[in-house]
Amino acid sequence: MKSFTLFIFMVVLSIQYSLFAQIENVQLNHPVYSFLKEMYVKGLIDYIKEDDPVMSRFEIIKLLDHIKLNESFLSTTEKNLVQKYLEEFSDDLNSENTTQLFSPQNNFISDLPEVLSQKVKYLYGYKAEGNNIFLEGLGHFYHGQRFSPSPTNNANLYDIGFRMRGTIFDKLGYNLTVIKGGVSGNDRLAETIEPKLLSNYKWVEDIENIGNYGFNYGYLKYHAEPMKEMNLAVQLGREDITFGYGYGSKLVLSGDNPTLDFIKFNFDYGVIHFTSMHASTVGNYSADITQRYTKYVALNRLKLSFKNLFDFGIGETIIYSGRGIELGYLSPLAFYKFIEMDLQDRDNGTLWMDFQTNFLKKVQVQATFYLDENILSNLQDLDRFSNKTAYQLNAFWYEPFSIQDFSLIAEYTRIRPYVYSHRVPGNTYTAFGTNLGHRIGPNADELMFRGNYNLNDRIRLTGEFRFTRKGNNIYDENGNLIKNVGGDIFLSHTTTEENRPAKFLDGERINTYHLILGFRIEPVREFYFDIFFNYLSSKNLSKSVTNNLSYGLIKFTLEY
Repeated sequence: MKSFTLFIFMVVLSIQYSLFAQIENVQLNHPVYSFLKEMYVKGLIDYIKEDDPVMSRFEIIKLLDHIKLNESFLSTTEKNLVQKYLEEFSDDLNSENTTQLFSPQNNFISDLPEVLSQKVKYLYGYKAEGNNIFLEGLGHFYHGQRFSPSPTNNANLYDIGFRMRGTIFDKLGYNLTVIKGGVSGNDRLAETIEPKLLSNYKWVEDIENIGNYGFNYGYLKYHAEPMKEMNLAVQLGREDITFGYGYGSKLVLSGDNPTLDFIKFNFDYGVIHFTSMHASTVGNYSADITQRYTKYVALNRLKLSFKNLFDFGIGETIIYSGRGIELGYLSPLAFYKFIEMDLQDRDNGTLWMDFQTNFLKKVQVQATFYLDENILSNLQDLDRFSNKTAYQLNAFWYEPFSIQDFSLIAEYTRIRPYVYSHRVPGNTYTAFGTNLGHRIGPNADELMFRGNYNLNDRIRLTGEFRFTRKGNNIYDENGNLIKNVGGDIFLSHTTTEENRPAKFLDGERINTYHLILGFRIEPVREFYFDIFFNYLSSKNLSKSVTNNLSYGLIKFTLEY
């Protein structure tokens, strides 16, 4: 295979060049990414891979070191955060700021009293020249309480697991993570507070005496620098990833979907940043095992980043199923749309372009235009059913009105009818029945505002407001479809619908207001508490019906 040949070539090519300490990635939900984004907008670092945000530990260390060089421009909280993250990502087992529960040098469990200390903690750690291993314990507890509508109810989720990570030969990072959990209380509320349950096989299968779920991740990642400032990386395995710009959700790959299995190639040199990925996932769940199938996601993306000016990128994706891996979509140097046509136009192809400013002080503006299939021959009729387009506009303002440690975000997303859908049901832009793209789906728009404030290096306050409009398909009392307006990602247009316009927000109109207030506190290092209140009000304008939902969430996360 081409990707395997490329991998071997990189191994040979990179032997003579520089070595790296920690190649394994930092998990997507780590708060360091929010901090790096704020420092990027503030102008203290030149570039972060925000559109493909998962980074190796050594990459984050380099960014933190660069921020520390500009210490005179940092607030007290920012200085403390830099120091805190430097201690965490250095993985220095000889530091006075680290401790491990199982330490052969200290009779294994002698460090037990330091479980509640402010030190960086490991279950076990070992480092030698070019090789290391770290074992970390993981645990989560969620308690969700629904306040309205009546009757009130609650749900609890609890899980435990471990993460084994490290680097061997100074170039090959690895990660193995396993989490297993159970649920008690109201199932619907449990799915509300943890949406990933909806695409978890053990939860959906629901054949055991207690609702349970599991998540597992594992990969190998090879990194090399064959020339100064040239970075090559190949990763094989599975982990949570996102792709594209967006703060509330993303048009390209939101990350709300189940974990993908993939092989990914990254190339960075000067202004050029290139990514190619081929991933596999599954279709909708079916109790009939013969109806279950594999589907594939191919992605290519080229971005040009001009320091202190702007970033411009163009990318494309292909969703296909019903056969094995298509060799035509494995090449990183190919234009998928032309290949798809040569393969007799069976697959779901999309194209997107995005833009981000880097020249405005403490303000970044982003724009993404998303094109599902080809509309170039129908530009004169923007209401045509085949005009499957979407766009998103974002703005990030750090330290507005000179308020330190505070950020404001505004985002507007508009998705026309039938976007993400496909005439072949197996090729919808979905995985395990969940949208790979923006959470609102087709025939909808959303306006979002968010504010974040770091009270100090251990407490972060968040407030968010969303207003969403959506046009749903119209059904009769017996569930029979009356009118398809392109509001269902799993239902594409028919021949009859091709002869009429697809008006934006046509159909059964639903307006939703969503308010989120909360904070995260880390009283002890690596012991996190997230406390949030959610209020949703959905108004069906077509039927003059309003439904309200309010609930609270307390989430405890342990990473030892």
